[in-house]
Amino acid sequence: MIWKDDDQLFELCRSELYSAVIGDVMDIMGYTHQFLPQQIQPLRDDMIVAGRAMPVLEADDDGGEGPGRVSEMLNQPFGLMLRALDDLKKNEVYICSGASLDYALWGELMSTCAMNRGAAGAVVDGYSRDTRGILNLNFPVFSQGRYAQDQRPRGKVIDLRCTIKMGAVAVAPGDIIFGDMDGVCVIPKAIEKEVLEAAWEKAHGEKRVFEAIKGGLGAQAAWDEFGIL
Repeated sequence: MIWKDDDQLFELCRSELYSAVIGDVMDIMGYTHQFLPQQIQPLRDDMIVAGRAMPVLEADDDGGEGPGRVSEMLNQPFGLMLRALDDLKKNEVYICSGASLDYALWGELMSTCAMNRGAAGAVVDGYSRDTRGILNLNFPVFSQGRYAQDQRPRGKVIDLRCTIKMGAVAVAPGDIIFGDMDGVCVIPKAIEKEVLEAAWEKAHGEKRVFEAIKGGLGAQAAWDEFGIL
């Protein structure tokens, strides 16, 4: 698996890899807690997200919008959310955690803003809304489900480009996020080359195993010959 830049890398990821093979490789390397919670699913089964994490931290906040808040950030509608959207870079994934399940963390207008910045998708540990509009945009969004209740009077983005926790996984800026219909995994930046090269090899090996088993080879014999199942 050879790539010269992130554009080529993420195109290869989308066309050649899948979450299971990436997760299997990280398991073998000892990184056994790299999948986000199972509840985080694509809005449509064929959506694939592949890009670098731009982590965003959200918090519940029903204290209203200034004046009078101690933090100037809390005086602003949505806190730092608008800044976070404008700070997105090409091939980045807006990935957000920290909020309750009382409101949606992502919607159609946010998707449009992110697409204008060249972002690769959004992954939120909570709900999304404006589903029909997002599907029409064909922008990859992964969430825990659909819920129209708005975040403005209920929560605010309080930090961005920070390390966040989502389930058992720490997500740092620049980590690779890969998600498909089977789940979303996080590849730490320090091991991305090793993981992706090994995943590419395993994916192509699984194709050979599939053909061998399809041709009648038994499970044990396939394992003995290929070491893949």
